[in-house]
Amino acid sequence: MAQATRLAVAFLSAAWLLLGAPGSEAAQQKDRRWSELSAEQQKILAPLKQEWDRLEPEQRRKWIGVSKRYPKFTPVGQKRTQTRMKKWAKLTPEQRKQARENYRRISKVPPDKRGDLKAQWSEYQSLPPQERQRPPAAANRKSTTAR
Repeated sequence: MAQATRLAVAFLSAAWLLLGAPGSEAAQQKDRRWSELSAEQQKILAPLKQEWDRLEPEQRRKWIGVSKRYPKFTPVGQKRTQTRMKKWAKLTPEQRKQARENYRRISKVPPDKRGDLKAQWSEYQSLPPQERQRPPAAANRKSTTAR
C-alpha cells in the first residue's frame, strides 16, 4: 500500500474515532441482509449497498446503529456520515483492516492526548488534494517551506 494511502487510512481512522464511529447500540439486533432493512435504513446506508451482504455481522449491526441515530444528526453530521460511508465503501479489504487496527490503536490514546491527533488531521485536511497524494515527508517539507 502506498505511503500516502496508509496516511489517508490512518487519518480516516483517527477522524472516525474523534468525530464518532458507528456505535454498539445495534449490537443486540439480529444480523440483517440488505433486503431486510427498512426503506429508510436502505436510503441512509445506500453508499454501502454493494458491500452490505459481504460485511461481517458485527459491522452490519454497527451500521444499523448509525442508521438509527442518523435522523438525530445535524445536517452537517448527516453529510459527514454519508461522506464517510462513501469513502469506507471505496476502501479495499486490506485498507479497511488497517483502518480498524488504527482505530483500535487510537482509541487507546487518552482523551487529553487526542487534541494532537485533531491538529494533525486538520493540517492534513487543509492540504490541497495533490499534496495529500504525496508521501508525508514531501508534503511536510513543502508545507514547512511555504510558511
